[in-house]
Amino acid sequence: MILLRRLLGDVLRRQRQRQGRTLREVSSSARVSLGYLSEVERGQKEASSELLSAICDALDVRMSELMREVSDELSLAELAASAAAGETPVRQPVRPMLNSVSVTSVAGVSGVPTERVTIKAPAEAVDVVAA
Repeated sequence: MILLRRLLGDVLRRQRQRQGRTLREVSSSARVSLGYLSEVERGQKEASSELLSAICDALDVRMSELMREVSDELSLAELAASAAAGETPVRQPVRPMLNSVSVTSVAGVSGVPTERVTIKAPAEAVDVVAA
């Protein structure tokens, strides 16, 4: 059985280690006890969304990036489990990755500035105008 808390803990640990930071540094910055953070990283405790937000802030990582990496790990674990069981793997849909995001201020109606957000995906660009 694939445990989401274990995958999440593995990703959090890798993020922390990539930055060369200790559990003590991150737990202090996130205001989480060292022991609890250690248990989350080892997949022994379920992290609440509030706790994840605090840890992501401490690591300066967007929660969406963390969840994307967890999702990728989960997909690989599911494929490995299917292969081990001799099942035919189900094709995964291809998820486009965003190339860039830019925000610019432009003059709107009556000279009131509005923000224009451009999100560029591989095959297309999407403009979103904030009201």
